[in-house]
Amino acid sequence: MKKIAIVLGTRPEAIKLLPLYKAFKKEGNFDPILISTGQHREMLYQIFSFFDESPDVELNLMTANQTLASLTSILSTSLQTCFEELKPDLVIVQGDTTTAFVSSLIAYYNRIPVAHVEAGLRTNQKYSPFPEEVNRKLISGIAEYHFAPTSKALQVLKNEGLNNVFQVGNTVVDSLLLCLQKLETDITSYSEKFKILEKYRKIILVTGHRRESFGDGFRRICDAILQLAKKYPDFLFFYPVHLNPNVRSVVMSMLSGVENIYITEPLPYDELIYVMRNSFLILTDSGGIQEEAPTVNVPVLIMRDTTERMEGVEAGCAFLVGTDTENICADFINLVENENLYKKMSSVENPYGDGSTSQHIVEIIKDKIA
Repeated sequence: MKKIAIVLGTRPEAIKLLPLYKAFKKEGNFDPILISTGQHREMLYQIFSFFDESPDVELNLMTANQTLASLTSILSTSLQTCFEELKPDLVIVQGDTTTAFVSSLIAYYNRIPVAHVEAGLRTNQKYSPFPEEVNRKLISGIAEYHFAPTSKALQVLKNEGLNNVFQVGNTVVDSLLLCLQKLETDITSYSEKFKILEKYRKIILVTGHRRESFGDGFRRICDAILQLAKKYPDFLFFYPVHLNPNVRSVVMSMLSGVENIYITEPLPYDELIYVMRNSFLILTDSGGIQEEAPTVNVPVLIMRDTTERMEGVEAGCAFLVGTDTENICADFINLVENENLYKKMSSVENPYGDGSTSQHIVEIIKDKIA
C-alpha cells in the first residue's frame, strides 16, 4: 500500500487539501498521512473541525513574528525528520505557501516524488504576490506531477516544458459544494447567529491578508472602506480580520467604531461561506475567495495589483482594482450603480471547477503509482 503524505500549514491549504485527503482515505490502494505544519495554527482547527478530520502528524512550528527565513529553517529541519520516519512514496502539496515550497524541497532532497495541486498559476512578477510567486515556480521545478486548475494554468506548465501535467479543476469547489450542502441542513441556526445581516440593505464581505500590501497598501484599502461606508450607510461592510498583526493593527486603528463596518475575528469556514452567499459583492485579496464566489454568484473586486487567477477577470465575474483608494472606490461605485453590469458579473459560470477535482486527482495518482 502506497503512503501518500499530504502536507498543509495554512487555512486555505486545509480547505483545498482536506477533500483530497478524504478521497484518498476512501481509496483502498493508499495510506494517506495528513501532516500539519501549523503555519496558521489557530485558523487550522476550525477547518479540521468542519471536515471532521485531524492531522496524523502535527508539527506546530509557527511562532510570533516569525520571519520567512526562520520559518523556512524550522520547516526544513522538522520535515526532514518527518519524512525520514514516515518514508512516504509521494508528497502532495498545494499552491504556493512556504509550507508547500519547503515540503517540496525536502521531499526532493530525499528523492521522494512531489505532486503539486493548483499548479501553473503565475503573475510573472517575483514580488507580487510575495513570496508566493517564486514559491510556486520553484515547486514546479521540483514536482513530478502537476495538477492545473484551468486550461490557462495547464498551458503555462506546458510552455515551461513540464511533463505529467493534468487539468483537473480546483479542489476549493469540492469543499465549497460540500459546505453549501451542510449549510442547508441547519440554515436557521446560521440566520439566527448572523441577524446583523438583516439590518442592512446590502452586505459587503471584506477580507485582506496579502504580505505585499502590508503598510501603505492596507492603509489605502482601509481608507477606501471608510469612504464607501460613509457613502453607503445602509450597506454593512462585514470584515473578518486576519490574525496577522500587520493586518490587524491597521484595520483596528482605522476602521474600529464605524457603525456600518462590522469587524470580527476570522470565521469558521462554514460561517464565512454563509456570509459570502448572502453578500452583494466582495472586496478581497484572497485567492480562494476569487475561486469560490462565482459558485454563489457574488461579484469580486480584487484588491491587488496583480492576480494569478485571471480566469475570473476574463470570464467577467471579477475586477482587478488594485490597492489605490480612488480606484477601489470608483470600481465599487460603478458596480453598485450599474445594475446591468452587476447582473452580468453575478451570472458568470464558475471557471475554476465543478466539484470533481479530488476524485480526478486520486484516479490519476492511482494510475501513476499504485
